[in-house]
Amino acid sequence: MTSTSLRLRLTLIILLPILAIGAAIGAWQVQNARATAADLFDRSLLSAALAISGDVARTDGNAISLETSDVLSDTSGGPVFYHVYAPDGIYVLGYATPPVPPADARDTDDDITYYDGIYHSRDVRVLRYRSTLTVDSVSGPFTFTVWQDVAVRRAFVRDLTLRTFTVITVLIGSVALVVWFGVSVGLRPLLDLEDAISRRNSDDLSPIRRAVPPETRGLVTRLNTLFGQVEQAMETQTTLISNAAHQLRNPIAGVLAMAEAVQSAPSDTDARTRADGLLSAARRTSDLANKLLTLERVRAAPPDTLTTSVDITALTKDILAVLTPQTESQGLRLVAEVPDEALTVVADQLMLGEAITNLIDNALQHGGPTLTQIIVSLRPENGNILVTVKDDGKGLPAKDIDTVLARFGQATPGEGSGLGLSIADAVAKRHGGTLTLQTEQKGLTVHLRLPRAA
Repeated sequence: MTSTSLRLRLTLIILLPILAIGAAIGAWQVQNARATAADLFDRSLLSAALAISGDVARTDGNAISLETSDVLSDTSGGPVFYHVYAPDGIYVLGYATPPVPPADARDTDDDITYYDGIYHSRDVRVLRYRSTLTVDSVSGPFTFTVWQDVAVRRAFVRDLTLRTFTVITVLIGSVALVVWFGVSVGLRPLLDLEDAISRRNSDDLSPIRRAVPPETRGLVTRLNTLFGQVEQAMETQTTLISNAAHQLRNPIAGVLAMAEAVQSAPSDTDARTRADGLLSAARRTSDLANKLLTLERVRAAPPDTLTTSVDITALTKDILAVLTPQTESQGLRLVAEVPDEALTVVADQLMLGEAITNLIDNALQHGGPTLTQIIVSLRPENGNILVTVKDDGKGLPAKDIDTVLARFGQATPGEGSGLGLSIADAVAKRHGGTLTLQTEQKGLTVHLRLPRAA
Protein backbone atom coordinates (compact mmCIF):
# COMPACT_ATOMS: atom_id res chain seq x y z
CA MET A 1 0.00 0.00 0.00
CA THR A 2 1.52 3.30 -1.15
CA SER A 3 1.70 5.87 1.61
CA THR A 4 0.56 9.43 1.02
CA SER A 5 3.30 12.05 1.01
CA LEU A 6 3.59 14.16 4.15
CA ARG A 7 3.30 17.35 2.08
CA LEU A 8 0.00 16.21 0.56
CA ARG A 9 -1.34 15.03 3.94
CA LEU A 10 -0.56 18.33 5.63
CA THR A 11 -2.06 20.29 2.73
CA LEU A 12 -5.26 18.23 2.85
CA ILE A 13 -5.49 18.55 6.63
CA ILE A 14 -5.38 22.33 6.27
CA LEU A 15 -7.50 22.69 3.12
CA LEU A 16 -10.34 20.27 3.88
CA PRO A 17 -11.71 22.38 6.78
CA ILE A 18 -11.34 25.49 4.61
CA LEU A 19 -13.27 23.78 1.80
CA ALA A 20 -15.99 22.79 4.26
CA ILE A 21 -16.21 26.35 5.54
CA GLY A 22 -16.29 27.66 1.97
CA ALA A 23 -19.10 25.26 1.05
CA ALA A 24 -21.08 26.34 4.13
CA ILE A 25 -20.57 30.01 3.27
CA GLY A 26 -21.61 29.33 -0.33
CA ALA A 27 -24.80 27.56 0.77
CA TRP A 28 -25.58 30.41 3.15
CA GLN A 29 -24.93 32.94 0.40
CA VAL A 30 -27.32 31.13 -1.98
CA GLN A 31 -30.07 31.34 0.60
CA ASN A 32 -29.18 34.95 1.33
CA ALA A 33 -29.21 35.81 -2.39
CA ARG A 34 -32.66 34.29 -2.79
CA ALA A 35 -33.96 36.20 0.21
CA THR A 36 -32.35 39.43 -0.97
CA ALA A 37 -33.74 39.03 -4.49
CA ALA A 38 -37.22 38.27 -3.15
CA ASP A 39 -37.19 41.31 -0.89
CA LEU A 40 -35.75 43.58 -3.59
CA PHE A 41 -38.18 42.59 -6.32
CA ASP A 42 -41.17 42.49 -3.99
CA ARG A 43 -40.39 46.05 -2.92
CA SER A 44 -40.14 46.99 -6.60
CA LEU A 45 -43.64 45.58 -7.19
CA LEU A 46 -44.97 47.47 -4.20
CA SER A 47 -43.43 50.73 -5.48
CA ALA A 48 -45.07 50.15 -8.87
CA ALA A 49 -48.45 49.44 -7.24
CA LEU A 50 -48.24 52.62 -5.15
CA ALA A 51 -47.31 54.68 -8.22
CA ILE A 52 -50.25 53.26 -10.19
CA SER A 53 -52.60 53.91 -7.26
CA GLY A 54 -51.51 57.55 -7.13
CA ASP A 55 -51.97 58.02 -10.86
CA VAL A 56 -55.43 56.43 -10.81
CA ALA A 57 -56.52 58.76 -8.02
CA ARG A 58 -55.21 61.85 -9.83
CA THR A 59 -56.58 61.01 -13.30
CA ASP A 60 -59.89 59.42 -12.19
CA GLY A 61 -58.68 56.15 -13.62
CA ASN A 62 -58.10 57.43 -17.12
CA ALA A 63 -54.33 56.92 -17.45
CA ILE A 64 -51.01 56.58 -15.68
CA SER A 65 -48.24 59.14 -15.83
CA LEU A 66 -45.24 58.94 -18.12
CA GLU A 67 -42.95 58.60 -15.10
CA THR A 68 -44.92 55.60 -13.83
CA SER A 69 -44.96 54.12 -17.31
CA ASP A 70 -41.17 54.39 -17.49
CA VAL A 71 -40.86 52.71 -14.12
CA LEU A 72 -43.11 49.84 -15.20
CA SER A 73 -41.21 49.26 -18.41
CA ASP A 74 -37.69 49.53 -17.05
CA THR A 75 -37.44 48.00 -13.58
CA SER A 76 -34.57 45.78 -12.42
CA GLY A 77 -36.66 42.69 -12.94
CA GLY A 78 -38.01 43.48 -16.39
CA PRO A 79 -41.42 44.87 -17.45
CA VAL A 80 -44.14 45.10 -14.84
CA PHE A 81 -47.73 44.32 -15.83
CA TYR A 82 -50.71 45.76 -13.95
CA HIS A 83 -54.48 45.54 -13.64
CA VAL A 84 -56.92 47.81 -11.73
CA TYR A 85 -60.57 47.18 -10.93
CA ALA A 86 -63.15 49.11 -8.90
CA PRO A 87 -64.96 48.02 -5.75
CA ASP A 88 -67.82 46.64 -7.83
CA GLY A 89 -65.42 44.53 -9.89
CA ILE A 90 -65.51 46.81 -12.95
CA TYR A 91 -62.27 46.93 -14.95
CA VAL A 92 -60.62 50.31 -14.67
CA LEU A 93 -57.15 50.26 -16.17
CA GLY A 94 -54.26 48.01 -17.29
CA TYR A 95 -54.04 44.58 -18.82
CA ALA A 96 -57.28 42.71 -19.19
CA THR A 97 -56.63 39.49 -17.26
CA PRO A 98 -54.41 39.31 -14.16
CA PRO A 99 -52.89 35.99 -12.94
CA VAL A 100 -55.34 33.88 -10.94
CA PRO A 101 -54.39 33.80 -7.23
CA PRO A 102 -54.12 30.48 -5.38
CA ALA A 103 -56.92 29.38 -3.07
CA ASP A 104 -55.20 30.64 0.08
CA ALA A 105 -54.79 34.14 -1.37
CA ARG A 106 -58.31 34.64 -2.80
CA ASP A 107 -60.29 35.20 0.36
CA THR A 108 -57.75 37.18 2.35
CA ASP A 109 -58.64 40.76 3.33
CA ASP A 110 -55.02 41.91 3.64
CA ASP A 111 -54.16 45.17 1.90
CA ILE A 112 -50.93 43.68 0.53
CA THR A 113 -50.75 40.09 -0.68
CA TYR A 114 -47.91 38.42 -2.57
CA TYR A 115 -48.27 35.13 -4.44
CA ASP A 116 -46.80 33.16 -7.33
CA GLY A 117 -48.88 32.65 -10.44
CA ILE A 118 -48.93 31.86 -14.17
CA TYR A 119 -49.28 34.48 -16.88
CA HIS A 120 -49.25 33.37 -20.53
CA SER A 121 -47.59 30.10 -19.50
CA ARG A 122 -44.78 31.88 -17.66
CA ASP A 123 -44.02 31.93 -13.95
CA VAL A 124 -44.67 35.37 -12.46
CA ARG A 125 -44.53 37.04 -9.08
CA VAL A 126 -47.77 38.85 -8.23
CA LEU A 127 -48.66 41.64 -5.77
CA ARG A 128 -52.27 42.40 -4.97
CA TYR A 129 -52.70 45.84 -3.35
CA ARG A 130 -55.99 47.25 -2.01
CA SER A 131 -56.50 50.97 -1.36
CA THR A 132 -59.65 52.96 -0.62
CA LEU A 133 -60.08 55.69 -3.25
CA THR A 134 -62.73 57.93 -4.83
CA VAL A 135 -62.55 57.74 -8.60
CA ASP A 136 -65.17 59.41 -10.80
CA SER A 137 -67.70 59.52 -7.92
CA VAL A 138 -67.03 55.86 -7.11
CA SER A 139 -65.66 55.32 -3.61
CA GLY A 140 -64.39 52.14 -2.03
CA PRO A 141 -61.49 49.66 -2.00
CA PHE A 142 -59.83 49.58 -5.40
CA THR A 143 -57.68 46.53 -6.17
CA PHE A 144 -54.35 46.96 -7.92
CA THR A 145 -52.62 43.84 -9.24
CA VAL A 146 -49.05 44.04 -10.53
CA TRP A 147 -46.91 41.15 -11.64
CA GLN A 148 -43.52 40.44 -13.13
CA ASP A 149 -41.74 37.52 -14.81
CA VAL A 150 -39.52 35.65 -12.27
CA ALA A 151 -36.93 34.68 -14.91
CA VAL A 152 -35.01 37.90 -14.36
CA ARG A 153 -35.19 37.40 -10.62
CA ARG A 154 -33.73 33.91 -10.98
CA ALA A 155 -31.02 35.26 -13.25
CA PHE A 156 -30.21 37.84 -10.59
CA VAL A 157 -29.89 35.06 -7.97
CA ARG A 158 -27.70 32.99 -10.30
CA ASP A 159 -25.46 35.94 -11.04
CA LEU A 160 -25.06 36.82 -7.36
CA THR A 161 -24.40 33.18 -6.46
CA LEU A 162 -21.89 32.77 -9.29
CA ARG A 163 -20.00 35.83 -8.16
CA THR A 164 -19.94 34.53 -4.60
CA PHE A 165 -18.64 31.10 -5.60
CA THR A 166 -16.11 32.67 -7.93
CA VAL A 167 -14.72 34.73 -5.07
CA ILE A 168 -14.72 31.71 -2.75
CA THR A 169 -12.99 29.57 -5.39
CA VAL A 170 -10.32 32.18 -6.01
CA LEU A 171 -9.74 32.60 -2.29
CA ILE A 172 -9.50 28.85 -1.64
CA GLY A 173 -7.22 28.41 -4.66
CA SER A 174 -4.97 31.18 -3.39
CA VAL A 175 -4.97 29.66 0.11
CA ALA A 176 -4.15 26.24 -1.39
CA LEU A 177 -1.13 27.67 -3.23
CA VAL A 178 0.03 29.49 -0.11
CA VAL A 179 -0.45 26.37 2.03
CA TRP A 180 1.36 24.16 -0.50
CA PHE A 181 4.24 26.61 -0.66
CA GLY A 182 4.27 27.03 3.13
CA VAL A 183 4.22 23.29 3.75
CA SER A 184 7.01 22.79 1.21
CA VAL A 185 9.13 25.43 2.94
CA GLY A 186 8.21 24.05 6.38
CA LEU A 187 9.22 20.51 5.36
CA ARG A 188 12.54 21.62 3.92
CA PRO A 189 14.45 20.82 7.16
CA LEU A 190 13.02 17.28 7.05
CA LEU A 191 14.03 16.92 3.40
CA ASP A 192 17.50 18.20 4.25
CA LEU A 193 17.63 15.70 7.12
CA GLU A 194 16.54 12.90 4.79
CA ASP A 195 19.24 13.92 2.30
CA ALA A 196 21.86 13.96 5.04
CA ILE A 197 20.85 10.49 6.23
CA SER A 198 20.71 9.08 2.69
CA ARG A 199 24.32 10.18 2.11
CA ARG A 200 25.51 7.98 4.96
CA ASN A 201 26.72 4.42 4.65
CA SER A 202 26.91 1.49 7.03
CA ASP A 203 30.33 2.62 8.29
CA ASP A 204 29.11 6.06 9.37
CA LEU A 205 26.96 5.78 12.50
CA SER A 206 28.05 9.01 14.11
CA PRO A 207 25.29 11.16 15.71
CA ILE A 208 23.38 13.62 13.53
CA ARG A 209 24.54 17.14 14.35
CA ARG A 210 22.28 19.01 11.89
CA ALA A 211 20.07 21.80 13.27
CA VAL A 212 16.42 20.75 13.09
CA PRO A 213 13.08 22.30 14.19
CA PRO A 214 11.88 21.55 17.74
CA GLU A 215 9.13 19.26 16.40
CA THR A 216 11.70 16.87 14.90
CA ARG A 217 14.28 16.97 17.67
CA GLY A 218 12.72 13.91 19.29
CA LEU A 219 13.01 12.00 16.01
CA VAL A 220 16.66 13.01 15.58
CA THR A 221 17.40 12.16 19.21
CA ARG A 222 15.84 8.74 18.74
CA LEU A 223 17.81 8.20 15.54
CA ASN A 224 21.03 9.16 17.31
CA THR A 225 20.14 6.75 20.12
CA LEU A 226 19.54 3.97 17.59
CA PHE A 227 22.77 4.80 15.79
CA GLY A 228 24.58 4.59 19.11
CA GLN A 229 22.95 1.27 19.97
CA VAL A 230 23.75 -0.18 16.55
CA GLU A 231 27.34 1.06 16.75
CA GLN A 232 27.71 -0.39 20.24
CA ALA A 233 26.20 -3.68 19.09
CA MET A 234 28.59 -3.81 16.16
CA GLU A 235 31.54 -3.02 18.41
CA THR A 236 30.38 -5.69 20.85
CA GLN A 237 30.01 -8.18 18.02
CA THR A 238 33.44 -7.30 16.66
CA THR A 239 34.98 -7.61 20.10
CA LEU A 240 33.27 -10.96 20.68
CA ILE A 241 34.50 -12.33 17.36
CA SER A 242 38.01 -11.03 18.01
CA ASN A 243 38.11 -12.42 21.53
CA ALA A 244 36.57 -15.71 20.44
CA ALA A 245 39.13 -16.08 17.65
CA HIS A 246 41.92 -15.33 20.11
CA GLN A 247 40.60 -17.65 22.82
CA LEU A 248 39.82 -20.52 20.43
CA ARG A 249 43.17 -20.34 18.66
CA ASN A 250 45.17 -21.98 21.45
CA PRO A 251 42.65 -24.79 22.21
CA ILE A 252 42.28 -25.57 18.52
CA ALA A 253 46.03 -25.56 18.12
CA GLY A 254 46.28 -27.91 21.11
CA VAL A 255 43.69 -30.26 19.61
CA LEU A 256 45.55 -30.24 16.31
CA ALA A 257 48.86 -30.95 18.04
CA MET A 258 47.34 -33.80 20.08
CA ALA A 259 45.78 -35.26 16.93
CA GLU A 260 49.18 -35.20 15.18
CA ALA A 261 50.71 -36.78 18.28
CA VAL A 262 48.15 -39.60 18.19
CA GLN A 263 48.82 -40.10 14.50
CA SER A 264 52.57 -40.35 15.07
CA ALA A 265 52.40 -42.49 18.24
CA PRO A 266 55.02 -45.33 18.12
CA SER A 267 52.71 -47.83 19.78
CA ASP A 268 49.06 -48.50 20.54
CA THR A 269 49.65 -47.79 24.22
CA ASP A 270 51.12 -44.36 23.45
CA ALA A 271 48.31 -43.69 20.99
CA ARG A 272 45.65 -44.43 23.62
CA THR A 273 47.43 -42.26 26.19
CA ARG A 274 47.69 -39.39 23.74
CA ALA A 275 44.04 -39.91 22.67
CA ASP A 276 42.93 -39.30 26.25
CA GLY A 277 44.71 -35.92 26.14
CA LEU A 278 43.15 -35.22 22.74
CA LEU A 279 39.70 -35.98 24.11
CA SER A 280 40.26 -33.67 27.09
CA ALA A 281 41.47 -30.84 24.82
CA ALA A 282 38.50 -31.34 22.48
CA ARG A 283 36.09 -31.18 25.41
CA ARG A 284 37.62 -27.92 26.66
CA THR A 285 37.38 -26.45 23.16
CA SER A 286 33.76 -27.59 22.85
CA ASP A 287 32.93 -26.13 26.26
CA LEU A 288 34.47 -22.79 25.28
CA ALA A 289 32.52 -22.71 21.99
CA ASN A 290 29.26 -23.60 23.72
CA LYS A 291 29.74 -20.88 26.32
CA LEU A 292 30.46 -18.32 23.61
CA LEU A 293 27.21 -19.31 21.89
CA THR A 294 25.34 -19.15 25.20
CA LEU A 295 26.66 -15.65 25.92
CA GLU A 296 25.65 -14.41 22.48
CA ARG A 297 22.22 -16.06 22.76
CA VAL A 298 21.60 -14.36 26.10
CA ARG A 299 22.68 -10.98 24.72
CA ALA A 300 20.59 -11.23 21.55
CA ALA A 301 17.43 -12.81 23.01
CA PRO A 302 14.33 -10.73 22.16
CA PRO A 303 12.31 -9.31 25.10
CA ASP A 304 9.15 -11.25 24.28
CA THR A 305 10.84 -14.55 25.17
CA LEU A 306 10.65 -13.75 28.90
CA THR A 307 7.00 -14.64 29.43
CA THR A 308 7.20 -18.01 31.19
CA SER A 309 7.03 -18.53 34.96
CA VAL A 310 9.88 -20.79 36.03
CA ASP A 311 9.99 -22.68 39.33
CA ILE A 312 13.54 -21.80 40.31
CA THR A 313 13.32 -24.15 43.33
CA ALA A 314 12.78 -27.20 41.13
CA LEU A 315 15.33 -25.95 38.59
CA THR A 316 18.04 -25.54 41.25
CA LYS A 317 17.34 -29.02 42.69
CA ASP A 318 17.66 -30.56 39.20
CA ILE A 319 21.00 -28.80 38.62
CA LEU A 320 22.35 -29.93 41.99
CA ALA A 321 21.25 -33.48 41.30
CA VAL A 322 23.28 -33.49 38.08
CA LEU A 323 26.41 -31.87 39.56
CA THR A 324 26.53 -33.73 42.88
CA PRO A 325 28.19 -36.88 41.45
CA GLN A 326 30.91 -34.75 39.82
CA THR A 327 31.69 -32.89 43.06
CA GLU A 328 31.71 -36.09 45.09
CA SER A 329 34.14 -37.67 42.64
CA GLN A 330 36.49 -34.74 43.36
CA GLY A 331 36.12 -35.19 47.10
CA LEU A 332 34.02 -32.06 47.52
CA ARG A 333 30.70 -31.43 49.27
CA LEU A 334 27.86 -29.74 47.38
CA VAL A 335 25.48 -28.48 50.06
CA ALA A 336 21.93 -27.51 49.08
CA GLU A 337 19.99 -25.02 51.21
CA VAL A 338 16.86 -24.94 49.07
CA PRO A 339 13.35 -24.53 50.51
CA ASP A 340 10.56 -26.96 49.74
CA GLU A 341 8.17 -24.19 48.60
CA ALA A 342 8.02 -23.27 44.93
CA LEU A 343 9.66 -19.91 44.18
CA THR A 344 8.88 -18.60 40.69
CA VAL A 345 10.45 -16.02 38.40
CA VAL A 346 9.53 -14.92 34.89
CA ALA A 347 12.51 -16.12 32.92
CA ASP A 348 13.93 -18.24 30.14
CA GLN A 349 14.50 -21.57 31.84
CA LEU A 350 17.48 -22.54 29.68
CA MET A 351 19.26 -19.22 30.30
CA LEU A 352 18.59 -19.37 34.03
CA GLY A 353 19.86 -22.93 34.24
CA GLU A 354 23.06 -21.94 32.42
CA ALA A 355 23.63 -19.08 34.87
CA ILE A 356 23.26 -21.21 38.02
CA THR A 357 25.37 -24.02 36.51
CA ASN A 358 28.13 -21.57 35.59
CA LEU A 359 28.21 -20.15 39.13
CA ILE A 360 28.76 -23.61 40.58
CA ASP A 361 31.25 -24.50 37.82
CA ASN A 362 33.18 -21.26 38.51
CA ALA A 363 33.64 -22.32 42.14
CA LEU A 364 34.84 -25.75 41.01
CA GLN A 365 37.26 -24.32 38.44
CA HIS A 366 38.76 -21.52 40.56
CA GLY A 367 38.30 -22.66 44.16
CA GLY A 368 41.88 -23.89 44.30
CA PRO A 369 43.36 -26.65 46.46
CA THR A 370 41.72 -25.35 49.65
CA LEU A 371 38.21 -25.86 48.29
CA THR A 372 36.23 -28.43 50.29
CA GLN A 373 32.60 -27.46 49.89
CA ILE A 374 30.19 -25.35 47.86
CA ILE A 375 26.94 -24.14 49.42
CA VAL A 376 24.03 -23.31 47.13
CA SER A 377 21.17 -21.50 48.86
CA LEU A 378 17.86 -20.13 47.62
CA ARG A 379 15.48 -17.77 49.45
CA PRO A 380 13.03 -14.90 48.86
CA GLU A 381 14.24 -11.38 49.65
CA ASN A 382 12.16 -8.16 49.37
CA GLY A 383 10.30 -9.09 46.19
CA ASN A 384 13.33 -10.86 44.72
CA ILE A 385 14.63 -14.38 44.64
CA LEU A 386 18.22 -14.61 45.92
CA VAL A 387 20.42 -17.43 44.62
CA THR A 388 23.71 -17.64 46.54
CA VAL A 389 26.71 -19.79 45.65
CA LYS A 390 29.36 -19.75 48.41
CA ASP A 391 32.63 -21.68 48.45
CA ASP A 392 35.49 -21.99 50.93
CA GLY A 393 38.25 -21.89 48.30
CA LYS A 394 41.10 -19.47 47.80
CA GLY A 395 38.78 -16.51 47.29
CA LEU A 396 39.20 -13.46 45.09
CA PRO A 397 40.84 -10.08 45.72
CA ALA A 398 38.34 -7.22 45.56
CA LYS A 399 40.42 -5.48 42.89
CA ASP A 400 39.85 -8.40 40.50
CA ILE A 401 36.04 -8.40 40.64
CA ASP A 402 35.64 -6.29 37.47
CA THR A 403 38.20 -8.45 35.71
CA VAL A 404 36.42 -11.76 36.33
CA LEU A 405 33.06 -10.28 35.29
CA ALA A 406 34.48 -9.28 31.89
CA ARG A 407 34.49 -11.67 28.96
CA PHE A 408 37.39 -14.12 29.09
CA GLY A 409 38.51 -12.42 32.30
CA GLN A 410 40.42 -14.50 34.86
CA ALA A 411 42.15 -13.32 38.01
CA THR A 412 44.79 -16.05 37.56
CA PRO A 413 45.40 -18.29 34.54
CA GLY A 414 43.48 -21.53 34.70
CA GLU A 415 41.66 -24.13 32.67
CA GLY A 416 38.37 -22.23 32.72
CA SER A 417 37.07 -20.27 29.75
CA GLY A 418 36.64 -16.98 31.61
CA LEU A 419 33.02 -16.82 30.48
CA GLY A 420 31.10 -18.40 33.37
CA LEU A 421 30.57 -15.24 35.43
CA SER A 422 30.07 -13.16 32.25
CA ILE A 423 27.21 -15.44 31.24
CA ALA A 424 25.64 -15.32 34.71
CA ASP A 425 25.94 -11.52 34.77
CA ALA A 426 24.36 -11.22 31.30
CA VAL A 427 21.48 -13.51 32.32
CA ALA A 428 20.88 -11.48 35.48
CA LYS A 429 20.74 -8.19 33.57
CA ARG A 430 18.63 -9.77 30.83
CA HIS A 431 16.01 -10.68 33.47
CA GLY A 432 16.11 -7.34 35.30
CA GLY A 433 18.28 -8.66 38.12
CA THR A 434 21.84 -8.27 39.38
CA LEU A 435 24.93 -10.35 39.97
CA THR A 436 27.23 -9.32 42.82
CA LEU A 437 30.45 -10.83 44.11
CA GLN A 438 31.35 -10.68 47.82
CA THR A 439 34.91 -11.39 48.85
CA GLU A 440 35.51 -13.21 52.13
CA GLN A 441 38.56 -13.98 54.26
CA LYS A 442 38.09 -17.45 52.92
CA GLY A 443 36.32 -18.26 49.69
CA LEU A 444 33.97 -16.27 47.48
CA THR A 445 30.23 -15.60 47.70
CA VAL A 446 28.21 -14.84 44.53
CA HIS A 447 24.65 -13.45 44.78
CA LEU A 448 22.22 -13.73 41.84
CA ARG A 449 19.09 -11.63 42.41
CA LEU A 450 16.05 -11.96 40.15
CA PRO A 451 12.62 -10.31 40.40
CA ARG A 452 10.04 -12.69 41.86
CA ALA A 453 7.01 -13.46 39.69
CA ALA A 454 3.78 -11.81 40.81
